[in-house]
Amino acid sequence: MDTIINFMKRNYKILIAVVLVSATLFAFKMNSFKSEDPEKDKMLLELLTFVIEKGHYNPAKIDDVFSKGVYKDYIEALDPSKRFFLQSDIDEFAKYELLLDDQLLSKDLSFFNLTYNRLMKRMDEGKGLYKEILSSPFDYSIDETFNTDYEKAPYAKNAAELKERWRKQIKLSTLSSLTDRLKIQENKEKGIVEKENKNDSDILKPGEFADTAIPTDKDASTDGKPKSFEELEKITRESSLKSLDEYFGFMKELTRDDWFSVFINSITARFDPHTNYFPPEEKERFDVSISGKFEGIGARLQKKNDFTEITELISGGPAWRGKLLEAGDVIMKVAQGKNEPVDIVGMRLDDVVKKIKGPKGSEVRLTVKKVDGSIKTISIIRDIVEIEETYAKSSIVERNGVKYGVIYLPKFYINFEDRNGRDAGKDVAAEVELLKQAGVNGIVLDVRDDGGGSLSTVVDIAGLFIEQGPIVQVKSAGRQKEVLYDRDKKIEWDGPLVIMVNSFSASASEILAAAIQDYKRGIIIGSKQTYGKGTVQNVIDLNQFVRSSDKGDLGALKTTTQKFYRINGGSTQLEGVSSDVVMPDRYAYLKMGERDVDNAMPWDKIDAAPYNLWTNNAKFSKAIADSKNRIAQNQQFKLIEENAKWIDERSKENNYSLKFENFKKNQKAIEETNKKFKAIADYDYQLKFSSLPQEAEAMKADISLKEKRERWHESLSKDVYVEEALNILDDLQAKPVLKKSTPITLKKDKQVKS
Repeated sequence: MDTIINFMKRNYKILIAVVLVSATLFAFKMNSFKSEDPEKDKMLLELLTFVIEKGHYNPAKIDDVFSKGVYKDYIEALDPSKRFFLQSDIDEFAKYELLLDDQLLSKDLSFFNLTYNRLMKRMDEGKGLYKEILSSPFDYSIDETFNTDYEKAPYAKNAAELKERWRKQIKLSTLSSLTDRLKIQENKEKGIVEKENKNDSDILKPGEFADTAIPTDKDASTDGKPKSFEELEKITRESSLKSLDEYFGFMKELTRDDWFSVFINSITARFDPHTNYFPPEEKERFDVSISGKFEGIGARLQKKNDFTEITELISGGPAWRGKLLEAGDVIMKVAQGKNEPVDIVGMRLDDVVKKIKGPKGSEVRLTVKKVDGSIKTISIIRDIVEIEETYAKSSIVERNGVKYGVIYLPKFYINFEDRNGRDAGKDVAAEVELLKQAGVNGIVLDVRDDGGGSLSTVVDIAGLFIEQGPIVQVKSAGRQKEVLYDRDKKIEWDGPLVIMVNSFSASASEILAAAIQDYKRGIIIGSKQTYGKGTVQNVIDLNQFVRSSDKGDLGALKTTTQKFYRINGGSTQLEGVSSDVVMPDRYAYLKMGERDVDNAMPWDKIDAAPYNLWTNNAKFSKAIADSKNRIAQNQQFKLIEENAKWIDERSKENNYSLKFENFKKNQKAIEETNKKFKAIADYDYQLKFSSLPQEAEAMKADISLKEKRERWHESLSKDVYVEEALNILDDLQAKPVLKKSTPITLKKDKQVKS
């Protein structure tokens, strides 16, 4: 997980001031370098080392231990599944294992050059391997296995052993897809029109080649006639070949600069997991993710072989408003205003995006091949595009005569370039005000899966629920702690409050949950603990340190500059925030938190900041106890806990049979177990969630928004965690809520026969 806390602008200036102390002694002079220029790479290494050493909270010592860590991370990043390098390559690379610290300080690129050139050679060889392997049918009657625990697997000793690894890996992915296709055909013959939506990701490990095309009924029959095993086997191989061609097409688009960024990030990761380098394109994507907006046409693109296809139009954007483009259109040419169009077939996706994006008010003309096959030239005036999924949203629900509001906050967004623009603090305040106007008696603030964002917005949001006081403490290396306060005495919401978290709630989410918990202002419910990221990062534009009028874009460095602490003095680093009410989590036993990340910074504690507890919390203890009792007796939560243990067991299974009968038998056993857990997804506590009047009005003119909200409302009505949050709000009411018996519906399997 790569989450980010951007601190307030004044602290960014502190960091720059620290770095600029040496500006007169260390000012980079950069000539006009070309792309993929080794001299530019050397300059980048020197610049990154300098900025990290001057600005990092606790810079690591660059020594042999550092070198070994860089070596391990980098080799694993290049070839995670050990399907490219031979043992002889690794033996050659290993000579540098204890030399990378010296090479970094001397700006020596020999190790990178060696590994990059060797990887390009091995990838070319790999392309020939998969084409040869997929040129003839697999024999699924042979009793053989394949182990997907790549971390423990040795590197292939020679080309023959490497080819055998490729063969088994591809055979496993095709066997999974073939089994699915046969099942679809079998179901169709039985008259069952619904199939389980399963793909290779259920069994394959990260980094494996999978047949990404999900089998459909069309694969299983032609004109109503079933296909033979041999025909389906051939279809599966063709699909796998197409997927691998697309994968290698993507890999071919990566430049030397892209691979050098991988090397650089293996270096930066040794300082801590959240210090990393942003190439120019990545920096731009990061800016979009934290602000939720960009200037362009509002279309999501993907590469399919040499072609660029539109996958989605962003609701409200210029392309969506124009109604001339649609998902599935293929872009052939791009022209700026009245200039001549440029053919973009075969062009890298990043380069295509650069040509299509542009400043608000400018014109771009796209020559597209429409879904119906016609060729059209479409003019679009670029505008500001807001990514709706970034922003806070709320819903209202009524049960037993009491209204409640649910606010979902996907991230703590802000636009640092425009302080008058949208940010999470202002938007959540607006949602709270609208919910108050609607007459709600309690609020659930959902920050599950919220990876963080702007620290200043956390202070604003926490301040909505308390009178005034400290929210978070921040400490820089060698400096006194700073306490960030909510100084506004106004309380936007003083009623019952529940904060929902899970193990992916990180950074800013943890600050908010910790502050609400420390004040005893609300009840925190969710996973046993949150992610555990208690560090602050700043994004530093590297171009400011270079003296040149024509230097090119060097990108940016995100580096850890501070640690934050709860107002009670404890850090959220590693430990996260423990929920007041722990609810079973399907992924509770998997290692996915900061404590499971290599090279994470340690937990520590500082003095508490003075603060006054919320006094209207007399019902908290009983509400927490009642919730724990309900959860202990709830069959749905018992099933989720059982599923979590099963997922943990499955994650440790790495050996798969490549014999059809054995594989099919094993998959059938998994499916039988899965049937028991199907009730988790089918759960429905039959409450109707709806949008507030203002949004309901907007939905009338925006079909896309209407569909998204209806899907969200439906998911809320099936979310047992939200149901328990509402139960807690019931328990926190000033007057007891007269609860009606609400029937619970577990949907039966939809097996419609023709």
